[in-house]
Amino acid sequence: MKKSVGTKNKSGAKSILNLWQREVGDLAPKSFSNLARASEDLVLRLGITKKLKKHRGCVNALSFSTDGDILVSGSDDRMVIMWNWEDGLMKSSFHSAHFGNVFQARFMPYTDDRTMITCAADGEVRGHILMEDGSASTKMLAKHAGPAHKIAIEPGSPCNFYSCGEDGAVMHFDLRKKHVAKKLFVCRCLEDVTNNAPIVRLRAIAIDPRDPNVFAVAGSDEKVQIYDIRKCTPNSGCPTSHFSPPDGGSAEITGLAFSDANELLVSYFGDSIHLFLRDQLQDNYIVHQVYKGHTNMETVKGVSFLGPNCEYVASGSDCGRAFIWRKRDGVLLRAMEGDKSVVNCIEPHPFASMIATSGIESNIKIWTPNLNEPASPVNLDEVAEVGIVNWIAFDDSDTDDDIFWVADNYADDEFDTDMYSDNDDDDEDDDDDEDDGDDSFDDEDDESIYDDDADCNDDQQDNNNGSDNGGGNYDNDNPDDISRDDFRAA
Repeated sequence: MKKSVGTKNKSGAKSILNLWQREVGDLAPKSFSNLARASEDLVLRLGITKKLKKHRGCVNALSFSTDGDILVSGSDDRMVIMWNWEDGLMKSSFHSAHFGNVFQARFMPYTDDRTMITCAADGEVRGHILMEDGSASTKMLAKHAGPAHKIAIEPGSPCNFYSCGEDGAVMHFDLRKKHVAKKLFVCRCLEDVTNNAPIVRLRAIAIDPRDPNVFAVAGSDEKVQIYDIRKCTPNSGCPTSHFSPPDGGSAEITGLAFSDANELLVSYFGDSIHLFLRDQLQDNYIVHQVYKGHTNMETVKGVSFLGPNCEYVASGSDCGRAFIWRKRDGVLLRAMEGDKSVVNCIEPHPFASMIATSGIESNIKIWTPNLNEPASPVNLDEVAEVGIVNWIAFDDSDTDDDIFWVADNYADDEFDTDMYSDNDDDDEDDDDDEDDGDDSFDDEDDESIYDDDADCNDDQQDNNNGSDNGGGNYDNDNPDDISRDDFRAA
């Protein structure tokens, strides 16, 4: 306890010194800005300043535009929303044309925030061209044979990105080429080197910012596999290295994140977060630090670095809190209440001292350093589990999307057959803009955000005919042959 107080005082004194150095010209403005953003005092003062409310389901995807002005969110409601996060207002929205929950939505860099990529539980990777009037034209770029959890965009590239899915496939995309998508390989367990080795159900992919040819993938086993795209063969991938915690185990992996240095964060299902450092001599990674306290057993959670030089580590938790650790020594600094059930996403702003979080609730929370006093040291004994987790099976013939957990704290939901937190199955009397999933998103109070014909429970037909009624035509008979012209003509 005394050590924590001393750390705060030391941090405050250092901030005053940095301010003086800037004023006398001994510290460049950019260096001062980075030091200020990295201040532990700001982390300890993070509090909720806004809640963004438009989605009607769990919010699984958060990302910022390159300049940080726009926050993008994707949800179980299959909508993608662009927010002015500073004002807390929605700028525009569109239906993703996915017929499964949206898992990720990101702008391509240097496209003037006009080109966006999404992936979802339906396995599809879609490209969207955003129009001046706020509408979007969309094309399917590729399709995994199972849920597609993550995309990884090459840093600074408006054209190149990767996707991974639970079919084990890793795909590379180049929007400049005639054939946009190319399947690189199917990831398999390394214990068995034959083609009959079990497939690794991939849930995470990350690109090394120091070398965009190098990327890491992980999923249904304990190993992280590192690849170099220049060494990938057409039919199989050969990792340049692979590693797992020294204590072994069989934990699965839900999240990966590279820093700008030789570091890789790995979040293990049912276990802790590990920070690996690259051993330059052996071209391998060794465990440097372990971050404990959160719970990761119910949903596919990511993991993030925070700070201009990755000074902190952040992750959501099944207890409904957002956890922040000091990277260098693993000290838990914050366990912030961010959801009534589970926090899935923590997205740091690229420049400002703020983060966005989301989870099972349908809103997004914006955190800025607005607390008058720094938060007290975290007592892990007081971090209690909350919520009851249930399995959701959607009303269609496709079982691939029946993988999502939702916390239910409502005792009166015995007859509430939908996934939303109202207590009926009929929206005729709903005046809170909370669709219960049993009708079209066409309520009069929807403010034109859900004025499509995508019925919540019509996905059986959508799955059979490959077409979503919300405006997304799956009109390419061969999803492995998506051309550049198909995408750009969208």
